[in-house]
This record gives sequence, structure tokens and C-alpha cells, in this order.
Amino acid sequence: MNIIKQIFYLANIGIFILYLSPCSLLGYLINKDCKLQPQITVDLIVSTNHVIAFTLLSLIGLIAFKKNLKQVFIYLIFISIFLELCHLFIPERGFQISDLFGNITGIILSYLIFKTIYKGRQQ
Repeated sequence: MNIIKQIFYLANIGIFILYLSPCSLLGYLINKDCKLQPQITVDLIVSTNHVIAFTLLSLIGLIAFKKNLKQVFIYLIFISIFLELCHLFIPERGFQISDLFGNITGIILSYLIFKTIYKGRQQ
């Protein structure tokens, strides 16, 4: 198995841990307060933290499995919805539509980046 696929699998484990934790693990590590989520940039219409996280995860997945783009794209959309819906049931977490849109925006953005770069390499 190539290294990019291994990185994608590890990134998946990481995103599941961060999403399913009842408190903000990054908030605890950075701010010493698990109730305070660190903010990388200012939110616009969508959560920029989620856009960044899912853009990175998606780019790694699309590069690792470039022969199965449709399956990877469906998987990424599914986990972005599933993980955000889990926040309805996890104590100290809350479902936010802006987070869900941030996830999906990150996936679409990475797909566009991937297609642009991949198309450029084929010429």
C-alpha cells in the first residue's frame, strides 16, 4: 500500500477522533480549555475550520484513490454528513448547518483543485 493511502487512513482516524470527542481536543491542547474551539480564521458563511479540514482530507483521498474518484467523493460526502449529525447526540457538541456546509465546501473545493491539477498534468 502506498504512503498516500496510509496518510489518508490516518487522517480519517484523526478526523473521526476530533469529531466524535465530547469536547474539543484541539481546544484543550491549544487553549487548555476543552470547551473553547480554536478558530483558525474568521468564519464567513460557512465554518472555515471545517472547510480547511475537509479540503485537506479530501485532497489526500482524491490523490490516494484517483482511479476511484466517484467512490471517494461519495464516501467524503457521507462522512461529512454523518460526523456532523453525530453532534446531535454527543454531549458538549452541537450540530451546526454552517459546519456541514463547510465540510461539503471543502470537499467540492478539493475536487476542483484536484481536477485542475490533474488536468494540467495530462496535457
